[in-house]
Amino acid sequence: MSGEHLASTTRRRFLQAAGAGSALAIAGPNAGPEGVAPGEARAQAAAATKIVKNICHQCPARCGIDVYVTNGRVHAIYGTPDHPISNGKLCPKGPLGIYVLYDPDRWKGPMRRTNPKKGRNEDPKFVPISWDEALKVVADRLNNLRDRGESHRFAILYGRGWGASCAGLLGTFGKLYGSPNVPIGHSSMCSDGSIVAKQATDGNAGYNAHDYRHTNYILMFGCGFLDAFRPYNYNMQVWGYIRGDKSPKTRVTAVDVHVNTTLAAADRALLIKPGTDGALALAIAHVILTEGLWERSFVGDFVDGVNRFKTGQTVDPTTFEEKWVKGLVEWWNIELKDRTPAWAAKVTTLRERDILATAREFGSTRPAMAIMERGAHAHSNGIYNAMAIHTLNALVGSLFAEGGLMYQMPPPYGALPANADDYLDEYAKNGPWKQYPRIDLKGHPDGYLLARNMMQDVGPNHLAGRPYKLDTILFYCTNPIWTAPNGQVWEQALQDVFVIDTSPFPSETSHFADLILPDHTYLERLQDAPTYPFEGYPLTQLRVPAVKPLYDTKYFGDTIIEIGKRIKGPMGEYYKKLESAENVIRHLAKGFEKNPGDNGVDSFEKWVEKGVWYKKPYLWRQIRGEFYEWDGKGYNRRMTPEEVKAKLLKTPSGKFEIRSGLLEANADWIAAKTGRNKANLMFPIWEEPKHPGGGDLYLVTPKQALHAEGRGHNIPMVIAHFQPIVGGRGEAFAEIHPETARQRGIKDRDWIKIRSSVGEIRVRCRYYEGVRPDTIVLPMEWGHWRAGRWSMAVPGGHSGECTVNQSDRITGQCNYYTTKVTVERA
Repeated sequence: MSGEHLASTTRRRFLQAAGAGSALAIAGPNAGPEGVAPGEARAQAAAATKIVKNICHQCPARCGIDVYVTNGRVHAIYGTPDHPISNGKLCPKGPLGIYVLYDPDRWKGPMRRTNPKKGRNEDPKFVPISWDEALKVVADRLNNLRDRGESHRFAILYGRGWGASCAGLLGTFGKLYGSPNVPIGHSSMCSDGSIVAKQATDGNAGYNAHDYRHTNYILMFGCGFLDAFRPYNYNMQVWGYIRGDKSPKTRVTAVDVHVNTTLAAADRALLIKPGTDGALALAIAHVILTEGLWERSFVGDFVDGVNRFKTGQTVDPTTFEEKWVKGLVEWWNIELKDRTPAWAAKVTTLRERDILATAREFGSTRPAMAIMERGAHAHSNGIYNAMAIHTLNALVGSLFAEGGLMYQMPPPYGALPANADDYLDEYAKNGPWKQYPRIDLKGHPDGYLLARNMMQDVGPNHLAGRPYKLDTILFYCTNPIWTAPNGQVWEQALQDVFVIDTSPFPSETSHFADLILPDHTYLERLQDAPTYPFEGYPLTQLRVPAVKPLYDTKYFGDTIIEIGKRIKGPMGEYYKKLESAENVIRHLAKGFEKNPGDNGVDSFEKWVEKGVWYKKPYLWRQIRGEFYEWDGKGYNRRMTPEEVKAKLLKTPSGKFEIRSGLLEANADWIAAKTGRNKANLMFPIWEEPKHPGGGDLYLVTPKQALHAEGRGHNIPMVIAHFQPIVGGRGEAFAEIHPETARQRGIKDRDWIKIRSSVGEIRVRCRYYEGVRPDTIVLPMEWGHWRAGRWSMAVPGGHSGECTVNQSDRITGQCNYYTTKVTVERA
């Protein structure tokens, strides 16, 4: 975008927003001094309008927003024109931040529960208290636990909290205080299956960044690119380019269980049987090898150039010279030689010709990428589904290549005001808490091998006293009674533990709270937020308060610091050194002094002005099988294999490991605890998923474009336009295939019962020929029984109440999309 266009866009938006502000001022009861002419009133209003930089918080994309404020009120939100993600644009959720700020159901200040009884139908009888009182209650509990040597019984559970001034403080808090349960993140209820699969194959435990603009083929597995994939706003922008202006246009094949916006817009839509994505990926890999379509410069080749990959036939490993992959021929011999499109057609119920066409297109197009998220890996076989899909990227050489995938670089933040290691007392170093395991990782007697978090098991484990009972839980940005599978168990679990909730809004979890410490909404916060994986180069944003807090709320980062100050011993002194979240952010910004951003941001003040720091380009590039590092002018410095291993392919071998060294090192555990075959469990293999629930139909619960990670459920505009494909205006429908419905005597728009082994809900259904006949699709959004007024008015039950709590034994990934249910007319 040129500077001239940027300036004209900004001027135009300013005048539009200022005009709206002046119209409000003129129409309102306090329009100004009597006798002021309309033109003069507009000028006064325009002069009073300011634009504040902020970041949208309605999904993890972290789009830069310009917040228009007139006379102390927010009245317009636009995408920041010079922000690399938003580029002056927003998705439909972005402008609705005004509704979040002015939600009439927000908590107005700290609250204390006075009714000791807890339950859905119990009134908490909250009463307001001061912040000093509230913080003292928390600090006293934590100090008492520490004095008794029971600090492990304190847990902090958090969701999508971002930045070193917020969620980034929690790990230090746990280390100084002394609890293995501080913090426990929500990642296992999000997409840890993807993270661990990539760690197992390319050595990077993270989400991919993507170069969509330069790719010529995208193969999408269960990720809803135009529905809820991140960054959603940018995805729509880049879709317009790759499917419009770009030449050649990028071809897209999308795989899912129902026709959503993404499949409707794709060149090919494949409606796959739930949990069988890995079988499809294996068949695609089979075709790529048998037809000689692999990228030889990255993968390697037969020493004499003659392709020996023939269906059903083994290959002598000595005849193939691998380059940047490990275990290809072994994988072929053990698993892949028999995984033909005909075999996959029987497993997935897709047509053989569609599998073959997809494989040939993907394998013969450069650059190409295969992307996936939990639609593919939220199953008992998820680790292997995800490994198989990611291995396709290795076969076509897309890793770290132009038009391919890479990993996000962190920002060059400055050091915090104090070093936490200098404030560790003897209790923190060697206290009795060290002997206790994390409560979330013991949901199964044998544990979960590579799980990073298991938030879904905290409630059930506490209820069972496995391995112990918690005393106090603090929740930040998470509502597990509603988001966890089989949340009814959480309702029981939270009855005998002291609950602290920090959401700005009422929720099912806050209904069980003993103390409410309400956070600011995002338009009231000063908060840093490094980017969600985007295009790889380092990027971090700053959320600047658009208005002063409307109520007696406190930024969560400051709440943690204030609690920390009140803990006895060196820990309290550490948090006094931190002083405040603003002081932390100012110290982070010092890192920009030696590393100014491309937009000139080199200080805290410049960061506030621009709202974003970034520095292009991504530093590494794989070009035709060789790795290069940016030298300031281009990708000219060739990297050694040791450098590639240290910086990019971080596996034991320094290669993309089709034979995973990580899984092989744990082969004894995997074989003994899960019953898998020790000979092949380190490869991307096919295994049938386990579907609990006791029903005959798969229950799949996707996100919608306006889902907003659950944050928009009390916004009337969201409710009115939530599920456009099947006409969900004002309610969420269960999508059911007409033939499936008729077999059960169910008519279009009937109320139905969805039942599994853990619960039953009532919802209305819509006939939809775009859903598989063996699958019920119910968006994961509504069914709130304690929330804002508009949210609770939406009819129908919540999908979580009949979703079985099952997790991948290797990754800990919650299997949201694998429960089987029965359906009947209500």
